[in-house]
Amino acid sequence: MVATVGLVGFRPAPALVARVTSPPYDVIKPGSALWKLLEAEPLSLFHIILGSEPAAAFDRLRAEGALVPDDEPAYYVYEQRYVGPEGRDETRLGVFVAAEVTPYEAKQVIRHEKTFDDKVKGRIALARATGHTFGPVFALTRAPLLAVLERCTSAAALYELTTDLRGLNDLHGIRSRIFRVTQASEEGAAIQRVLASDPFYIADGHHRYHAALRNGQRHTLVYVTESARIQAYNRVVRGTRSFADARAALRLRSTDAFVTPPKHTFCLYTREGSFLVDAGHVPSDVVGRLDCSILEREVYPHLGLEHSMIADPAHFDYYPESQLAQMKDAVDRGDYELAIALHPVTIDELVAVADAGLESPDIVMPEKSTFFAPKVLSGLFVFRHTLR
Repeated sequence: MVATVGLVGFRPAPALVARVTSPPYDVIKPGSALWKLLEAEPLSLFHIILGSEPAAAFDRLRAEGALVPDDEPAYYVYEQRYVGPEGRDETRLGVFVAAEVTPYEAKQVIRHEKTFDDKVKGRIALARATGHTFGPVFALTRAPLLAVLERCTSAAALYELTTDLRGLNDLHGIRSRIFRVTQASEEGAAIQRVLASDPFYIADGHHRYHAALRNGQRHTLVYVTESARIQAYNRVVRGTRSFADARAALRLRSTDAFVTPPKHTFCLYTREGSFLVDAGHVPSDVVGRLDCSILEREVYPHLGLEHSMIADPAHFDYYPESQLAQMKDAVDRGDYELAIALHPVTIDELVAVADAGLESPDIVMPEKSTFFAPKVLSGLFVFRHTLR
């Protein structure tokens, strides 16, 4: 259902792959310790995806041999090994492809989330300045892809690396192997054939796909996998009404710890302690029953928060479920007044919203609903796209 071809463009020199690759641009907060770490590495993709002169940085990385040309169309199988939330070793297999860019109405690439125009414009500006795509769209497929990819991992890996981000990102400590599979090979043909059987559900990277669509690209860089883990996407907030003024209306229950709560319950952390708040009403519709939707209806109004504020850092910031401690720190420092932990969205809930959106484009998840983990490194391949 989704036409794919092998990638052409540039990839890191094998000896430099750990220095070149970077977390996705949208998890690198300006001025953060992660930002400073990447900025200090002269060969990091950071200087292209978030630097002030991306085209010059791209030219420099090529001139210095950090990025080398690869013009034979190929798929890149990506294996990630990591310790899961239950403390067990886990492995995820996916593949980088060049996927045909089609309008949402074609029902080949299916979205579940709204996009912000300023972020889309930023990715378009980067694409037009460089003629290349640097960060992949993260997509899920129902196609039986895993068996094909497992066969590809019996060959020698093109890259092997353990990402060192000093604990500042969920990609830290992940062991990666990448296998190059030429499009012309038997395995390449099998990947192409299997992926053509089903649509892609965008898991992460809606702005990247929408930018490719608006930029008029024939193909864009996509990472595709059969499975993914969704973390809750939590938030710290500062309302226009204080928590002290709102607490009487919130039906609070004291709790000993700030943790991920059960479904349809919210865990709040303040300087006064931690509390639980139960949903008052859970609707039946696929969007209204999501915890992030319930939170916006039942909690935000008491704090004087409105939907128009959710992208305003004066009122909101967002953290994955793995960073509850950092959220508490933000409240303790006084950056925000309240931290709110949610239960994670399930894959079934995501697909239900995405499928409903096929019939009505107005049906989408609220912004900042999901955080897929682990993320996918940017810079394992730099795709040279063409325009229609």
